[in-house]
Amino acid sequence: MTDIHPAVAASISSAKFAMARDKASWLALFAEDAFLADPVGPSPFDPKGEGYVGKANVERFWNNAIARANLSIEAIQRIPCANACAAVLKVTNDLGGGKKTTIDMIGIYEVNAAGQIASMKVYWSWDEMAKQLAAMGIG
Repeated sequence: MTDIHPAVAASISSAKFAMARDKASWLALFAEDAFLADPVGPSPFDPKGEGYVGKANVERFWNNAIARANLSIEAIQRIPCANACAAVLKVTNDLGGGKKTTIDMIGIYEVNAAGQIASMKVYWSWDEMAKQLAAMGIG
């Protein structure tokens, strides 16, 4: 059996727990001093684009973004390097009533020596999300 790279394992688990809406398991993946930016840069979730620092703030992100979502996360590719993993993702959020958004993303997961997520940066276009929402009469 092949060992899974720790950052790849963190990426897989993050997606699995987000799709299952398993907040406790998702938060347990993060180091106490973790950094999270999803998306990187300003968005309605993070108007200043500074990201979230510390597990309590990562939990705030969960409450504002993931808790409300019905996500399907498809990993097109995961590329491990050093203590990190770059994941090419296609993320669909089922809004109900036949309305869905689908966004291409790149997630960069860095883990510490214990295998916990020390940094998670997800690159995607909020403008594309807003465009899709507007086309459905949302936002």
